[in-house]
Amino acid sequence: MRIAEYVNFDAVGLAELVAKGEVSPAELEATAREAAQAVNPRINAVVETWPADDGPSTGSSPLAGVPFLIKDIGVSMAGRRTELGSRLAAGNVAGSDSFLMLRFRRAGLVTFGRTATPEMAYSITTEPVLYGPTRNPWDPERSAGGSSGGAGAAVAAGVVPLAHATDAAGSLRIPAAYNGLFGLKPTRGRVSMGPAADETFSGLAVHGCVSRTVRDSAALLDQMRGPEPGDPYFAQEPPRPYTEEVTRHPGSLRIGVLTHAWGGRRTAPPVADALSRTAGLLESLGHQVEEAKVELGAGWEDFVLANARLMTAHLTASVDELAGAFDRPVDSSTLEPVTLAGYHYGQRVSGAQFVTALAIRNRVARSLARCFDAYDILLTPTLPELPMPLDTYGEGAQELDGLGWIDRLNDRSPFTMPFNVAGTPAMSVPVTADAQTGLPVGMQFAAGYGLEGRLFRLAGQLERAAPWSGRTPTVWAGSPTDR
Repeated sequence: MRIAEYVNFDAVGLAELVAKGEVSPAELEATAREAAQAVNPRINAVVETWPADDGPSTGSSPLAGVPFLIKDIGVSMAGRRTELGSRLAAGNVAGSDSFLMLRFRRAGLVTFGRTATPEMAYSITTEPVLYGPTRNPWDPERSAGGSSGGAGAAVAAGVVPLAHATDAAGSLRIPAAYNGLFGLKPTRGRVSMGPAADETFSGLAVHGCVSRTVRDSAALLDQMRGPEPGDPYFAQEPPRPYTEEVTRHPGSLRIGVLTHAWGGRRTAPPVADALSRTAGLLESLGHQVEEAKVELGAGWEDFVLANARLMTAHLTASVDELAGAFDRPVDSSTLEPVTLAGYHYGQRVSGAQFVTALAIRNRVARSLARCFDAYDILLTPTLPELPMPLDTYGEGAQELDGLGWIDRLNDRSPFTMPFNVAGTPAMSVPVTADAQTGLPVGMQFAAGYGLEGRLFRLAGQLERAAPWSGRTPTVWAGSPTDR
């Protein structure tokens, strides 16, 4: 299959060709590798490829035979490196498959490589020292977001139709917004983090994917979801497959709009304009849309402090474990400045402070849950600004301590983190683009705990009303100049 033909299909479409015998998984993998070779030198999204040993599933998976990439953190594939984007973990090889990797295999996905992440997934831009910056296919001088920036850039550029991603503070939705993709963060407990971990960042982190079509994300979540023995959280199974939800009418929804974020962060005019246009589109589709006042349940400074304590304490434990496993020092030779600052901050977090942070997590979760009594869906910008130039996040970072870095990340992405804390599902949808630059602008929609189906119904309706997938970025594997 030629690249120009390959990029016109989403994952479900490619799997249908495989099922009909019109193309083989090996042919698709070869085309995906060719696409990676064409665009990766310009975007640096894929850090390693390998000979795939996965074959199509024997069941009825709608993704069997589709080329796939996993993130360089959060999922373990036996015999393959997982380096967490860090010099501290360089050369780390997984001894066994994680539960999620086993599900990817059972789904018949052909996993042939891993995508870039910032060090320890500890940023919302992907610019690690270990492998260098990942560039946005829409504008290579801009960030691809993070921490699933490699996944976002690879999918946007046409290397694969969907890719594994994780989200602890917006790490899936931010790259989706920056790269013009769809990305849904599932409910806490929807996808197992095991067996090596029961939870990550005290339940803030979840697994998901980024994709060019809504149905691809729905199909993969159907393959990923469900508990494993020992999981600490349980999300009730949906009444029907998510792939069916995408084609169902969402009905008339009560949608509350939050234009400006908690903590006083103002949304930039281009994004506010895109939000206004999105609200108008929703009204034209029959939804009830109104400005909403949403109580966070904690003061913004307390919210940021709690997140800093939770995240740095977990970071410190992970760093100590890696340093011990590889007999490497914890200093500037193995860790970047912001990671090292977070490590030292986490060392000073007391047990009492950690428990207090968990109490704030609970208050935020209860408060945001109550807002879904008034609204079926909350709409916010995914991010308050357009994709930022590379190096923006790192300016003056050497002078920040662990709290200062988390404060900076929350300031740059104030809309995403609250829904990680609450554990509720949220998605970024590429409804529109900035009129002047043509850069994608993601809109975030959030729903109550366990209600991914409601989000998929709305996302499917928006995709039909305002299709985005026909637009292609500057760096695109299907373009003759990129082949």
